[in-house]
Amino acid sequence: MAYTVMIDAGHGGKDPGAVYQERREKDDTLKLAMAVGQILQENGIHVVYTRTTDVYETPYEKAMEANNARVDFFVSIHRNSYPQANAVSGVEVLVYDKNGLKNEMAEEIADQLETVGYVNLGVKERPNLVVLRRTKMPAILVEAGFINSDTDNKLFDQNFDATARAIADGILDVLQEDTGEGEEKIYRVQTGAFRNPDNANRMLNELLEEGYSAAIYERDGLFLVQAGNESSLADAAALERRLKRDGYATVLVTK
Repeated sequence: MAYTVMIDAGHGGKDPGAVYQERREKDDTLKLAMAVGQILQENGIHVVYTRTTDVYETPYEKAMEANNARVDFFVSIHRNSYPQANAVSGVEVLVYDKNGLKNEMAEEIADQLETVGYVNLGVKERPNLVVLRRTKMPAILVEAGFINSDTDNKLFDQNFDATARAIADGILDVLQEDTGEGEEKIYRVQTGAFRNPDNANRMLNELLEEGYSAAIYERDGLFLVQAGNESSLADAAALERRLKRDGYATVLVTK
């Protein structure tokens, strides 16, 4: 089953994003988003975009668009900025929290971009960002260098194809199914982690009453409530969307 990824080019239209000299973030993000999407499509991923031209949508509208399209992953592409020009350089990838496959994908992308020559500033939690908080699928936001860093702009321009390839490869490393002889991955959706087993049992009973297949797993002194036992990442992502619609806080995990 092919995965569907929504690629979001940050800002657009009346919102230029960060501006440095004559350079506008919205232009860089659109160019990079289209290049990343093309590489993903060439590798069998179904890609949809929040924009392919210079138009504006609010972050909330983008999140709702992703939810309504029921995509498997949401990847937003931006350029960073700092109050003082040329004071900071590097790439970072933002996530709602450092759990599940979104964090794995974020780390892969940051590592891949480091090989292009960018300083790797790592993965950071930003739970207040609308496109990370309101999306119902794993979502990440890539800050592809600082727009007011001459060093990063030189890398972005002179190594543009490699930058797009690095982001795409980071996504593909997580999405592509293992075709080797290794152990098959099993995906589950975690809805809670409790120290008190009674609380875990209450949530388990709720899930079972609502028709979900679920169980409790004990690890490191915690009782983890997890639904599903999926061999397909796409099926697990679909299960996560259903659970979120039913009001559960979720994390997509592997066995």
